[in-house]
Amino acid sequence: MKSELNRNLQADLKVYRGYASDKLLVVFGHVFKKTATTLSEKTKFKHAYSVLRTFRRKTISNADVYLYFNDKKTHTKTLKDGYFRFSIPLQTSFQDDSESGWNKVEVELNHEGKSVKRTTEVFHPYDGKLAFISDIDDTFLISHTNNLFKKLYVLLWRNVNNRQLFEDVTAHYQLLSKAGQESGETNAFFYVSSSEWNLYNFIEQFTKIHNLPKAVIKLKSIKTSLSDFLFTGRGSHNHKFQKIKEIIEFYPHLKFVLMGDDSQADPLIYEQICKTFPQNIKAVYIRQTEKSKKNTTQKILQNLESLEVKTCYFLRSEKAILHSREIGIV
Repeated sequence: MKSELNRNLQADLKVYRGYASDKLLVVFGHVFKKTATTLSEKTKFKHAYSVLRTFRRKTISNADVYLYFNDKKTHTKTLKDGYFRFSIPLQTSFQDDSESGWNKVEVELNHEGKSVKRTTEVFHPYDGKLAFISDIDDTFLISHTNNLFKKLYVLLWRNVNNRQLFEDVTAHYQLLSKAGQESGETNAFFYVSSSEWNLYNFIEQFTKIHNLPKAVIKLKSIKTSLSDFLFTGRGSHNHKFQKIKEIIEFYPHLKFVLMGDDSQADPLIYEQICKTFPQNIKAVYIRQTEKSKKNTTQKILQNLESLEVKTCYFLRSEKAILHSREIGIV
């Protein structure tokens, strides 16, 4: 009966992983006119078709969405682009250690007299001092950001199982995830990228396949036309500064490590973050994406060192791992 009801729906609900502090819960997602497609088709042509379909998704504005948490039902409506967000003050906090880590919450969409429910997870940090914010493209996922045609080629013709990860990234990120924690506990991880929400399923699958830390993923505004596909991941990166700023303000008691690359704006954005939060940034890691290091990036990192932020400009993750050991993160 439930599967039949969902098939008859003219709308689909996508809920992303959320996060929480002792005082506030944040859950967000989109409402689409069509069920979201996955990017795991086996043949190249089917995969390319599914990628293009993700950039033709139509969203639904002003749709009714409900969050169920701690026996309380909260109602909101989607914005013009189909996006919704719950920021819920918590009367019952997560101060119990048993509630740290990933917790399940339920979200419901009511549209045209029919409903669909989705379950997602919300991360509440364990006791600790560190949290990690990482870019995606050319930071851990090889994306060829500097070569537009090659970037579009791999996005279209290589499915999630055939995309490549930089060597030793998983080893480094797993060490960071467990740094300073007891057995079975992990630090908070966030993946913040200029890729659009259209690619969320791909990113989620890719990180799972390669055993990267489970993370809250925050992306750029949804795109709804094929012309947008040609500019995926490009344009203004101001949203990354705002999203990172929001995360750090949400967890002011934590020290953050920022990880990015020199292909686009990460060094400049991270410099702005360090200047805005001079007490909250422990270290900045920048991957070198070309044969030689960029002078502008080197100058930025030198400036960050003067703010007592540890920096590492590296070509291979092996160097980043050694640096993390030297400064006492792991």
